[in-house]
Amino acid sequence: MITVIGVRFRKAGKIYYFDPDNMEIEAGQHVIVETARGIEYGEVIFGLKEITEEEVIQPLKKVIRIATQEDHEKEQSNKEKEKEAFQICMEKINKHTLDMKLIDCEYTFDNNKLLFYFTADGRIDFRELVKDLAAVFKTRIELRQIGVRDETKMVGSIGICGRTLCCHAHLSEFHPVSIKMAKEQNLSLNPTKISGVCGRLMCCLKYEEATYEMLNEKLPNVGDIVALEDQREGEVISVNVLRQLVKVIVRKKEGDTEVEEVHVDTLTVKKAVRKNANDQLSKEELEELKKLEKMEKKEVEMKRD
Repeated sequence: MITVIGVRFRKAGKIYYFDPDNMEIEAGQHVIVETARGIEYGEVIFGLKEITEEEVIQPLKKVIRIATQEDHEKEQSNKEKEKEAFQICMEKINKHTLDMKLIDCEYTFDNNKLLFYFTADGRIDFRELVKDLAAVFKTRIELRQIGVRDETKMVGSIGICGRTLCCHAHLSEFHPVSIKMAKEQNLSLNPTKISGVCGRLMCCLKYEEATYEMLNEKLPNVGDIVALEDQREGEVISVNVLRQLVKVIVRKKEGDTEVEEVHVDTLTVKKAVRKNANDQLSKEELEELKKLEKMEKKEVEMKRD
């Protein structure tokens, strides 16, 4: 076991491990550390914690120091400089008539690098833009193309649930989200209802996937013919996944029908009628869902690369 602290940087949601180097460091403090990008200023998300060596990407770098007042002031100064850099970059993009949307910019703590994040439909030849920016800022310039999900994560917004977007609040990495997850949760497959602010399938569809898969294994499908405990047969007209309840329409001897809601454990499936949820969608909706899923996979792969 080794002792680490968890640090998050201003423009990154992911938490990184560092060696506290025998310092008493607590959550909420700020520290100065060395990363692959250079010297960085980060917030301590959790203090001293023991984890196994397998959980750490070696070599584990040590914390340089707990941030001083001077470090705090420099970080604030960097934030102000970033606002100016953003405006200058916008002017240069317009000057070169580049078809790109500037999203954000970031100075490394030591000012050895200035990063600009942008979105674009295709590849952009920004070599002349980089030259102009390097001449203005006298430091190393990096332009990084990101996807629409990353853009939303950086900018932030409010989701349809009324809460801050998960990607902006706490998600450190994006995971592939598929139409199958919406089907498992018995949600409407209307693209406008299962898409997030970014226009991609909502990340929260991933959260309860495993639970719904387990619960759905027991449930019959709508249209299945089932037998109740008293051996009466009926047709399933709806299911409540979380409560594990099934509504069955049962025909009486007199010819009338009635609807009964029973627990799945009291049912026996006599005839399974597998219905394709896609049959309820128009051709345009199906194409839109497939398009969303394809773009979803592409952006996750781009993020990993």
